[in-house]
Amino acid sequence: MIKIFKIIALFEGVSLLLLYFFAMPMKYILDQPIYVKNIGMAHGVLFIAYIILATMLKIEENWDWKKFAIISIASLWPFGTFYIEKRYLRNV
Repeated sequence: MIKIFKIIALFEGVSLLLLYFFAMPMKYILDQPIYVKNIGMAHGVLFIAYIILATMLKIEENWDWKKFAIISIASLWPFGTFYIEKRYLRNV
């Protein structure tokens, strides 16, 4: 399941970057809100999958609460999931 989590983390991170650095500028600068709707929906689904998988892995891998909190909160910042993959999941 860790492999699936890594893939979801990658896509979630990319979708967050696309949302912040492509879709939102398109909405507010060029008045094209459709990108926020589409990319935002994909990001929302990936975010939920990321949190669910992180919760499942917390139980399966017996992560402590600190590690689980860091991994969960990292999904809120740009490049956070990439840092988590490198720092916590590279050797798993």
